[in-house]
Amino acid sequence: MQTVLPVVYAALPLVLILIFWALGRHGLGQDNRFLNLFVILQTALFLVVTTWAFAAFKLPLGFLHGDYFYIDSLSLYEILVTSIVFLLAAVYSRGYVSSLVEAGELDGSILRLFYGFFCLLEMVTVLAFASNNLALLWIFAELSTLFSSALIVTLKARENIVAALKYVFVASTAMLFSFIGIIILFAVSKTAINGGSLNWTSLFDAAHNMDPRLFFLAFSFLFLGFAAKAGVAPFHTWVPTAYIRAPSAVAVVSGTVLNLGLYAVLRLYAIGYAAGAGINLRLFLFIFGLFSIAVAGFSMLKRTNTKKIIAFSGVESAGLLLIAFGLASATALYWALFYVLGYSLVKSLLFFSAGIFHRQYQSNKYFAARQALKLQPLASWGLILGSAAAAGTPLFPIFLAKWKILAVLGEVSAGMLGATLFFLLPAVIGLGYYFIRLFRQEPGGEIKAFRTPLSMKLPIIVCLTSILLLGLWVPGGLDNTLGRIVASLGF
Repeated sequence: MQTVLPVVYAALPLVLILIFWALGRHGLGQDNRFLNLFVILQTALFLVVTTWAFAAFKLPLGFLHGDYFYIDSLSLYEILVTSIVFLLAAVYSRGYVSSLVEAGELDGSILRLFYGFFCLLEMVTVLAFASNNLALLWIFAELSTLFSSALIVTLKARENIVAALKYVFVASTAMLFSFIGIIILFAVSKTAINGGSLNWTSLFDAAHNMDPRLFFLAFSFLFLGFAAKAGVAPFHTWVPTAYIRAPSAVAVVSGTVLNLGLYAVLRLYAIGYAAGAGINLRLFLFIFGLFSIAVAGFSMLKRTNTKKIIAFSGVESAGLLLIAFGLASATALYWALFYVLGYSLVKSLLFFSAGIFHRQYQSNKYFAARQALKLQPLASWGLILGSAAAAGTPLFPIFLAKWKILAVLGEVSAGMLGATLFFLLPAVIGLGYYFIRLFRQEPGGEIKAFRTPLSMKLPIIVCLTSILLLGLWVPGGLDNTLGRIVASLGF
């Protein structure tokens, strides 16, 4: 029965592409509600099957002899987070895409392409997490760049083409360095594995026989590409540009691609730690992590665009997670993984709310907002509570994770803790100051309210409810899963 996983993950999106093609021939290719229904069903099935795998299967699961696809607790956890985000985005798209078509910002004739790339992006992201082979993950990561950029250019604006090209150029150029790292790592693996290997399982089992200095060299090249995918500074330059121009539903699912970059870094770090390169790798991750927090924090102080402030918040989070990985502590890694889930929901909440604001005011600038609490109360509270959660306010899940990670960091190095807190402060101030300015705009004249569809409200309600619950309680199933992941990585 476990073979249902690769069938669903790989075959279902391809079947939907064929259905979309057939619908176009029968005159239904421009019916957003009809097309969207298929996408919601696909994303819901992905989530159901993934949840079922957690409950019914004994992990890990190997497919194709375990050489190419291998699902353990970590990969299935990332797939679960991805499935949740895509399902919420699919529901949100029902009303959001309709509003784009009505406003003339999205051509109805390309709806099949929009939803087709949406399905393909989920497929390659999930298969990347399920890949046991590093080269195969690299291929799927590159495909995720291609499909994400294709979704960005669906809007009829020249700026979207520029944003997509910048995304492809920065991410793919950096991934060329990762390709060099793959070649070096394969050569290094030959000293420990007969014939060499790029499989996570084989590399991890033979890590103690690898030369730590050579592995560090390979890791340095691999990091450049996957750090760009994760939005780590200084490779983050595509993130704010792409997020500003992308439709909100696309920006949300593109956030899962950032998780993919961090996932690869974590896998590689676990192998390097087992190989004895932990000290050098820790310093390496600390430097890039701290730099990302600093760049994001100071960049957020003078922003006027809601989506850009959310994008830089993601850069800050990527930096903090790198520091958490570098600590090589079971406690820090546990809360870093918890942070991935919490921040995915918070980022979704912020982008969903920002999307409603954009439909209301036809702008992402804070000074365009007038009478926000009156016209769009749900989206307004989504931005208020979402920004509070992103800043690490108590009673939200990110507060728990940040507190625990920083506590472990303080035990390792008081100086590093002080530097991290120093650069986190501008990020918190910038985030808070931005949304204070947004909701303190002068009322102005009478403004017609955008009638927000239920499909755009429901994901916001789900995200709000989820982050409030996770801030107060860690479910037993989640706790057990995170514990298994930490143990499997050897920390």
